[in-house]
Amino acid sequence: MSDMRVTELFGCMVFDDATMKEKLPKETYRLLQRTMKNGKHLDLAVANVVANAMKDWAIEKGATHFTHWFQPLTGITAEKHDSFISPLEDGRVIMEFSGKELVQGEPDASSFPSGGLRATFEARGYTAWDPTSYAFIKEGTLCIPTAFCSFGGEALDKKTPLLRSMECINKQALRVLRAFGKTDVGAVRTTVGAEQEYFLVDKALYDRRRDLIYTGRNLFGAKPPKGQELDDHYFGSIKPRVAAFMKELDVELWKLGILAKTEHNEAAPAQHELAPIFSTTNLATDHNQLTMEIMQKVAKRHDMVCLLHEKPFKGVNGSGKHNNWSLSTDTGINLLEPGETPAENAQFLLFLTAVLRAVDEYQDLLRISVASAGNDHRLGAHEAPPAVVSMFLGDELTAILEAVENDAAYDSKEKELLRIGVHILPKFPKDTTDRNRTSPFAFTGNKFEFRMLGSSASISDANVVLNTAVAQVLREYADALESSDNFEQTLHELIRTTIRNHKHIIFNGNGYDDAWIREATQKRGLLNLRTTPDALPHLLSEKNIRLFTENRVFSETEMRSRFEIMMENYCKVVNIEVLTMVEMVRKQIIPAVSRYTQQLAQTAAAKRAVLKTVDLSVEVDLIERLSALNSQAYIKVQTLDKLADDLKHLDTFEAQAYSYRDDVIPAMEDLRTIVDEMETLTAEDAWPVPAYGELLFGIR
Repeated sequence: MSDMRVTELFGCMVFDDATMKEKLPKETYRLLQRTMKNGKHLDLAVANVVANAMKDWAIEKGATHFTHWFQPLTGITAEKHDSFISPLEDGRVIMEFSGKELVQGEPDASSFPSGGLRATFEARGYTAWDPTSYAFIKEGTLCIPTAFCSFGGEALDKKTPLLRSMECINKQALRVLRAFGKTDVGAVRTTVGAEQEYFLVDKALYDRRRDLIYTGRNLFGAKPPKGQELDDHYFGSIKPRVAAFMKELDVELWKLGILAKTEHNEAAPAQHELAPIFSTTNLATDHNQLTMEIMQKVAKRHDMVCLLHEKPFKGVNGSGKHNNWSLSTDTGINLLEPGETPAENAQFLLFLTAVLRAVDEYQDLLRISVASAGNDHRLGAHEAPPAVVSMFLGDELTAILEAVENDAAYDSKEKELLRIGVHILPKFPKDTTDRNRTSPFAFTGNKFEFRMLGSSASISDANVVLNTAVAQVLREYADALESSDNFEQTLHELIRTTIRNHKHIIFNGNGYDDAWIREATQKRGLLNLRTTPDALPHLLSEKNIRLFTENRVFSETEMRSRFEIMMENYCKVVNIEVLTMVEMVRKQIIPAVSRYTQQLAQTAAAKRAVLKTVDLSVEVDLIERLSALNSQAYIKVQTLDKLADDLKHLDTFEAQAYSYRDDVIPAMEDLRTIVDEMETLTAEDAWPVPAYGELLFGIR
């Protein structure tokens, strides 16, 4: 595909700014831009003009339907399709789309997770057009990005609180910049680049694994002889089937204006990654949701399945989503850019320490923002950060902060040249910070990389927390600077006090080291919220309720509903895994092992009938070991089934979640250990499901 073809292709299915400028009357375009940039109300007459132009453009592109595309609290997207047709008296139809249909829709609010906000008989809910995110065409349908709320106005989606948090940080960051005399800045926006990890497996093998179908991960599976030990998959040559998938994926994403930039093999066999160019946070969130959906659809067209579970294979890397977050002005300034002399850049240091304080004070919320049953399996190993939240700043920035704290001069040397030792290779400046794969929250030059997110997660949750927490600190900074009689002294004291009070969150070492976990929790007072049930109750602490309510990002009612939804989701996910394990063991594993031991017995009997003195120790040993393990599996599955059934009688999802964590999940691990051992003793053709090795190395 030529460069010109790509430039023509990119965004061809998006009603973007260039298309609006072409299709809309000048005054309508101006009023719509005012709404998009300043949040001004859009008159219905103007909405009618926009809707008609949008409809004509969509029909030209082959669309016949429209949908309000929204992001409910399921974590995925939702859409209800309506056609453009409107009947005429003579029995024919015309194609119509009104401003009212563009601006507002009405899906059933009781059929989506609401945490008690909506009862079954209280069905009314509304979708409202988000004009800051461009409409697009997907599979012949005009998709209009919208927010989703209940009849009472409570947010029932991921987008509404994200937009609120973006308004919040914009307001407070502008106040701080005004204090610095920056009157030319009209807006401050958070930007995000969300790197997406995923696995690809052969569809024919996937179809034979009920655990993959029902849960997205392998609940059983003995480790193959080879995994990722040789580091030969990472950045390795991309296999033809995968390359074809990536090529088509790029095309489909580019059509939708998604800035897919970098693709490569990840560390684990069958694992890959896609990285986009940065975009404004709400657009990045929409684009990441579309990316996950399109990955799965394109993979099927190549007879593969895209796995987005956080830990589909035990013993190798899980899949994360690295949320690269930064702050930028509408004048093109990155507020987290250190510049050539960061020690002398007071504005940078103030924003840096604002993030430092926000991460420390709201570390529990950051952990909650990535909490899920799937991510609990991933955190803490194989390049996923631990559950303890800390910040990596690198040696230079850490030394600068230490100098500021102590009112000492910082010896600013010229940037060190990196010398590789081969004369023909160029010398180039060494970055001020390294990269730390074990750090949950790492500064990487002019942005922070939040590495704790799981592969299947919406990036909205993490960015709502980041935006709001940083906004709260900036609010307090702005209050102090605006009321100060001595700006320089107040500024210096804000930076120094923040460093002194919150430097314990900075850790530049190995996050996997047991000594670090002990130091973090016992000496530094950091939280180690290892599982989702450990983390979620912190959502309703007085401190966190105050943060979200005072900044008008969530009401207390909305927070309590989300707590209930997340607890319920955790319970349901683990329960589905339990039911799947029970079904697989009872209907597949135990019968298969019984048949195999019967074959061994028949083989032994046949050998004895022909050769009276033959040694049958192999068959006898296998029969005895497999029979004993099969009996243990039967007992364990009965125990697991009963445990899961008993906890249904507990009154709350919170109580159930603790029981799943403390009783059920350990019982699942016990059962898995037995089944995996049986797999190692059973002939390959007798084992009822594809093995790990087949799945990990099945695409050639």
